[in-house]
Amino acid sequence: MVLNIWRNASPRRKRILTILAFFILSFIVTIAGVLTPLSAEEAEEINKEMKQTQEYVSNAGTLRGTSFIFGNNFMLCLLFFIPVAGPLFGCYVLYSTGVVIAAQSMSASVHPALTLLLLFVFPFTWLEFSAYSTAFAQSFWLTWRIIQRKAKRELLNTGIMISICAVTLLAAAVIEILAIQALGSAV
Repeated sequence: MVLNIWRNASPRRKRILTILAFFILSFIVTIAGVLTPLSAEEAEEINKEMKQTQEYVSNAGTLRGTSFIFGNNFMLCLLFFIPVAGPLFGCYVLYSTGVVIAAQSMSASVHPALTLLLLFVFPFTWLEFSAYSTAFAQSFWLTWRIIQRKAKRELLNTGIMISICAVTLLAAAVIEILAIQALGSAV
């Protein structure tokens, strides 16, 4: 049945299905990181490193904070487009993100899975996961087209997907810095 859905799907629908599959995979990999057991010392070390980054972003102002968040996320996203290695590196990044969420949750005495789910209240989380999933999917398609010896045609699609991810991640960065500033002023 799944193969029939795939065979009967238009090229656009196949790309959307691939992005959705990678979105689910991204969430699963992040959950694996979130559920990784950490010692109190490991969590404290991770939190110490993250606190420096959070303070920089909080004090940077809207433009510099947005640039920092966007630059970091877009650089990672570009690496995710690399055939074969990109999604593998991306899974490592998402797993590590989950471990950081777990460490921060430990210091707040909140279950890490709940923290991850609460992040999905914010639109920037959806946008970032969507961009990363798009990069993974395009890496898959580019790899497949290289195997088929049709890579030249797929390079145009890759450029389009990179542009879409850039706009998506820029929007996510603006929303994220505004949320950080709003939450920071509320505290």
